[in-house]
Amino acid sequence: MEITLQYFDGCPNWEVLDDRLAQVIEGRADVRVAHQRVETAEDAARLGFHGSPTVLVDGVDPFADEHAPVGLSCRVFRTPAGLAGSPTVDQLREAISGPGSEV
Repeated sequence: MEITLQYFDGCPNWEVLDDRLAQVIEGRADVRVAHQRVETAEDAARLGFHGSPTVLVDGVDPFADEHAPVGLSCRVFRTPAGLAGSPTVDQLREAISGPGSEV
């Protein structure tokens, strides 16, 4: 499995997502994480980047919002506690391994 964490410099939330992602994949040799810095509006348009941070699981954004604009902006996620700058550990676990997974 390939996970890509897309972000831009200055986003305060990508490191939180990175830490949570590390918790979810700890001990999993089948998962590779790549970091992709999005530097320009042109890069964002080319990549279809919907804000920082974005996590792609095998190229698919499990938290995609079809109404989110493409561009260099901070992204928010719906969590059980309300809107946040990163999905929760449980949300990431489910996105990576499927509903009800203990991984």
